[in-house]
Amino acid sequence: MALDLRGRGSRPWGLVALVAVQAFCAVFFFSDVLNDWREMGPSFATEWHVSVEFVATLALCAAIFFETRYILHLLRRKEHLERSVSIASAAMRDVIEAHFEAWRLTPAEQDIAAFLVKGMTIPEIAALRGSAEGTIKSHLNAVYRKSGTQGRGDLLAVILDDLIEARPKRADGAAGA
Repeated sequence: MALDLRGRGSRPWGLVALVAVQAFCAVFFFSDVLNDWREMGPSFATEWHVSVEFVATLALCAAIFFETRYILHLLRRKEHLERSVSIASAAMRDVIEAHFEAWRLTPAEQDIAAFLVKGMTIPEIAALRGSAEGTIKSHLNAVYRKSGTQGRGDLLAVILDDLIEARPKRADGAAGA
């Protein structure tokens, strides 16, 4: 069972709280070791439990340092990936819109084709648009005819091929803008 420490929002508040508790413990142990050192004087180094507390405190401080660096690295990586997804999403939208324009789809056909690309069924599209399923099918037939495709799979394949190649093509096969 995985422990979800992300909390709400975009920051890993659970991890931050865990590091804060570790920092509190490190301060507590350090103050205890310091207190033991003051009380024991030179014999401090020969006491086994004090030595273990000192090493544990150092290890805890090192863990806090590395955890903090790793959390910051993960946050930077997350922001980078979010920016990349945003850029890719915009590029995908641009390629799809370029296809729709090259195929000279009407606004209704563009809307229905966009729902189709998102994976929606004809009944779902009809419900969203408040149209009859027959109307949606009629628009889809026009989309397939204008795009030179035979159906949903073929239409998606044309768009995906051009996304991979990054060169939208018109229905007549010529390279588009």
